[in-house]
This record gives sequence, C-alpha cells and structure tokens, in this order.
Amino acid sequence: MRLSRALPSRPRVGAAVSGLVALGALTACGGSESAEEGDSAGSGDPLVVYVGRDEELVGPLLEQFGEETGIEVDARYAGTTDHLALLLEEGEQTPADVFLSQDAGALGALSAAGMARDLPAEITDAVLPDFTSTDGSWVGVTGRARVIAYNPEAVEEAEVPTTVAEVTDEQWRGRVGVAPTNASFQAFVTGFRAAEGDDAAGAWLEALAANDPQTFEGNSDVLEALENGVVDLGLINHYYAYQLAGEVGEENVATELVFPEAGDPGALVNVTGAAVLSEHPDAEELVSYLVSEEGQQYFVDSTYEYPLVEGIEAPAGLPALTDLQGPIEDLAELADLETSIALIDEAGLS
Repeated sequence: MRLSRALPSRPRVGAAVSGLVALGALTACGGSESAEEGDSAGSGDPLVVYVGRDEELVGPLLEQFGEETGIEVDARYAGTTDHLALLLEEGEQTPADVFLSQDAGALGALSAAGMARDLPAEITDAVLPDFTSTDGSWVGVTGRARVIAYNPEAVEEAEVPTTVAEVTDEQWRGRVGVAPTNASFQAFVTGFRAAEGDDAAGAWLEALAANDPQTFEGNSDVLEALENGVVDLGLINHYYAYQLAGEVGEENVATELVFPEAGDPGALVNVTGAAVLSEHPDAEELVSYLVSEEGQQYFVDSTYEYPLVEGIEAPAGLPALTDLQGPIEDLAELADLETSIALIDEAGLS
C-alpha cells in the first residue's frame, strides 16, 4: 500500500518563525507544593524521572500529574541518547525511577541491559500492540512518523522525493537538512539497518554525506531552516510542523510534509515510551497516567503526536496510524543504537 504523498490537511506556514516550538519553558516539574502539604500518595520521596524529551513539550503534563496526585516529581532533562548512556553507566545505582524516552531504541537498549522492570498488564495492554514492547519491559506513549518536509516556495510538490534513497540524488546537493546526532535520526538509521542491513544503511549514509547536507542539532532546527529558506528538504518527525502551525497559525507556515512510501526506511513510525527502573511506589502510577485518556489527549492537543490508546482521535489532518506502514514490524529491532551511531560517525555526519 502506498501512503498519501502529503497530509490531507497540511500545515502551510510562512517565514517569520525563529522561535519554533515556543510553548514556554517551564521550571522543573512536580507537585512539590501538594507534597509539602502532605497530599502525596507515595513514599514521600520525590519520583526521579529521567526525561529524554524537551521540557517545553512534556513539562506541563508532568506538572499536571504532580498537581493531581500530590506526587513530587523530580524531572531531569537531557537528550535521550545522553540519558541512556548515563543510565547504563549508573546501572543499579541510578537514582532514576522512570525513564521517559524520545524513542523506542533507547528503551530497548535499557531493557536489554536488564534495567527495565516488568510493567503490569493493565498498563501495557492499554496500548496498541504494534507500538509497545513485546515483553512488557516498557510501554509506548505516543507515535511519531518520519516525513520528508519541504519548502514549497523552493520545491514543487511533484519534485519531492517519496523515498529516502531519492534524497541523495545530485539535484539535492547542499539542499537537505538533517539532525544526525538526534535520537530520532539515529532510530531511523537503526530501522534502516533492521530492514535492509548494515551495508545498505551505511551506503545510504555515505551517499547522504557526499551530497553535502546541512546538519543541525534537532528536528526543530531543521524545520526552522526550512522556514527561513536555508534548506529546501528536511528529514524530521511529523509533529514539529504541526506544533509550529499551532503556535503561529497554519497560514504563517510554509513547510509541507510528504509521508514516504510504505515500507521505505524513511517511513519509520517510532514511539516515545516509558520504563520503570525502581520499586518506587509512584513509578507505575506515572506511567499509567501517561497512557491514560487524560495523558493521551494532552499529547494530541499539545504535541500533535499520535495517541496509542484506542478511542483517542489523532490530530486533525494526519493519516490514520494504522495506514502508516514502516520498514519494520517490531520496535524491539531499534535497540541497537550503538552500531547506528558508529555508522553515522563513519559517514562523517556527526
């Protein structure tokens, strides 16, 4: 099955956007005030959460959880890859009770290291089975599709690649933006490897590097470069364009999106997810909250990601999650990030 070339209702946005996903930075979350008043339902010890997502995206939800439950949340923010490295170094001595990851690969690596505790069925069964772990060691929270974003002021829709192989064509030399050190790009490479092998993924990375792409720190930076006409194509996750449109208005966004062909390595549908790392009495309560109706609706309304619980509608204009056919069937195949990072380094992209 071939996926839609672009969103049924694509965000069109103009250029005045340097403050991309300005949802407003928040201070470290947690319902500490409620906890001080003696309302905490748990042990009284703060719930330490290593968060591999941007604070402005998930901070409000963690704060809301703290206010509603009286549980004090000590949220520690860093990149998913950085948190994973720290967790593997800390091992059993980690202070983290919960890991909230930007992608499934890091959760799989953590599970493979024996650090993720089994979650109860009432949590794991709440999520669509194709978008969570097969062994109950972590649970998917939201879905995000990889897309090829483009600036229609520079590229006609008919010219836009529908496969990542086409992105390395000579016509796109110097015109493509990527974020090779970002966890979502690394997960995409891992999915590429799982689907087509290390040699094919490595060859694609070398071809991309030889085509003089412009590299950025994150997806939001790639999108900003598209908006400002710095690049003409970009490999990002779908929701960044939706967040920007929600912030500045669809009429003020130029970027449009193409969903790659079904089965193409660029069509990966990855997930954010959570794992419990300790016996803290409130750890499972937080994870359960993330996959609750309230938690899922927050992500739909605030981050424009796919909900993973039946009965919650996806953001308007997105193809149905079940219509997106990525290159792999089991997200556990995204666990080997180390090899992907090495291939990215070898290609000279990092």
